[in-house]
Amino acid sequence: MSKNLSLKMDDAVFQEAEKTIRRLGKSRNAYINEAVNYYNNYQRRRDLRALLVKESAAVYETSMATLKEMESLDDRMEASEGSHADS
Repeated sequence: MSKNLSLKMDDAVFQEAEKTIRRLGKSRNAYINEAVNYYNNYQRRRDLRALLVKESAAVYETSMATLKEMESLDDRMEASEGSHADS
C-alpha cells in the first residue's frame, strides 16, 4: 500500500535531489522513498546505539557491584582460613 502526500522542500535541497535523480536515472518517487527509508534506518540505528550505551552502563554498574561482593567474600574466606591455620 502506498500513500499520497504533498510536501514542501527547500529549493536547494530540491535542486540537489533533482541532479542526483537524473544522474542515477531513477524516478523522483523511487529516490525519495529510498531516501526516507535510509533515514529511518539511520535513526533506528542511532536509537539502538543510545539504548546499548544506556544498558551497557547499567550492566557495568551491576557487574562492578557483584565483583566487589565476590572480592569481599574471597577476602573473608581467606581470613577465615588463615585463622583456622593458626589454631
